[in-house]
Amino acid sequence: MDDESIYERIQDIFGHFPENLNILEEQIDVGLQTEYFEFSRNFRENNRPDAVPAITGSLNDKGTSIQSKKELLVQLATIEEVEAYRAIESYLKNPDAELRNWAILAFQESRMLLQSKFLDENQVFISTGLGGKGSKLRYFVVLVSSFGTSFTGFQQKLVRAEFEFSLKRFDAELETTEFIENFCSLMVMVPINVPIRNVFKSAIAECNQYGGFIRPDFIVTNVKKLSTPEIREFISKQRGKGENPDKD
Repeated sequence: MDDESIYERIQDIFGHFPENLNILEEQIDVGLQTEYFEFSRNFRENNRPDAVPAITGSLNDKGTSIQSKKELLVQLATIEEVEAYRAIESYLKNPDAELRNWAILAFQESRMLLQSKFLDENQVFISTGLGGKGSKLRYFVVLVSSFGTSFTGFQQKLVRAEFEFSLKRFDAELETTEFIENFCSLMVMVPINVPIRNVFKSAIAECNQYGGFIRPDFIVTNVKKLSTPEIREFISKQRGKGENPDKD
């Protein structure tokens, strides 16, 4: 999805930007999220509130299989009762390691279900692979050297300073920067209503006043943190095409 369209599409759907917005904070693989929500659709009916104690007992039973616990967590998440929410919350304090992210998704779904019930309004849920916080989404960004060489010490300091300054102007945050080979990767948090290309193009333009050392095109994604081989491959493909689009 185009980053600028997230805000616009939400407005198109609701006619305004809703206040009841929930952003998944944790970084959870998109594939697992898809699996969870597809799985969840099969448990929308026949989940009675009086079944919560039995479901909770099975969930906390060490003899229950991991696959069964996945089903039990989803069952609890679809029951509009505080007891179900508390059961998931309790499990999350000491979850099976392989089910931690699954339980987080169940906890989020349960919380939204209760909010919709008690506030009498539908909740809007946004989840990406890199997560977010409050009204901000996390993005992984890659800047590439114009000269195919490593960034100098001066250039590294300049990138950090300019991006911190530019991001603050948009109420965004720079979490990490890492310089590897001929590129720089950044993890940033940007408000959902801010067109992220504007933020980065502005910062790159400022840096390039000192020698044009950053290519104007850049990679940006909120799906996952790219590995060094993945970044190399993408840069190589773009050079081969002779194109310079931003990656979403």
